[in-house]
Amino acid sequence: MRRVRPPRAGGPGASLARSRALDCYDRAVNLEAVIFDWGGTLTPWHTVDAASLWSAVCEPHYPPAEAARYAAALLAAEDSLWRECRASGRSATMTALFELAGVTVTEALLASYIGAWEPHTFTDPDAPELLSRLHDRGIQIGVLSNTMWPRSWHEDVFRRDGVLHLIDGAVYSSEIDWNKPHPAAFQAAMAAIGVTDPARCVFVGDRPYDDVFGAKSIGMRAVLIPNDDVPPYESAAPDAVISRLSELAPLIESW
Repeated sequence: MRRVRPPRAGGPGASLARSRALDCYDRAVNLEAVIFDWGGTLTPWHTVDAASLWSAVCEPHYPPAEAARYAAALLAAEDSLWRECRASGRSATMTALFELAGVTVTEALLASYIGAWEPHTFTDPDAPELLSRLHDRGIQIGVLSNTMWPRSWHEDVFRRDGVLHLIDGAVYSSEIDWNKPHPAAFQAAMAAIGVTDPARCVFVGDRPYDDVFGAKSIGMRAVLIPNDDVPPYESAAPDAVISRLSELAPLIESW
């Protein structure tokens, strides 16, 4: 995870999303589940300076020269692992990152890392009402995230923000073999919430390739929350485009 996206102001997104959805489908579908991406979707998007973050993590624990060397090694390892993830589709973990950087992990260092990321992890303010509204309709809620973080870190974030109880199941790529857009990642997310028919699932994300293309490839509907920092992908054709999470429930209800 490197960047997350802030919610945008309201606008024509809801009506645009609804019109696009109705253009694509001419019959109602009994939706069973909505599965969300995490970074940039359930969290607000903004740019994170990874070099500064790693420096802030290392500086309290090492002499200045050593801290700078370790911060640079961690940044390089993180970039390398994400490039490999994108090239091969294989997932990675924080353990692999620290090993590649040659840094011995301590509880204090991990605490500094988690603390440095805390301001960048807050759940979108639209999310609690949206997730509750979906639950009230009997829709299962899932999360599928490309991440090196362990499950417990993500659950701590959702627990802190009061939404963990609204999530029926989650899959983090750090605990499976594949990242999105590999079909196995989406199938794992479906299994985590107990659904079997991808046509009855909607995936919501901010990445045309990972999220939209991946979800559509196995037969899900896909809703895109775009931002300018994520490159387009020509083969990704979302069923709807929204500008903020609050537009999702009316859109789904129109289906």
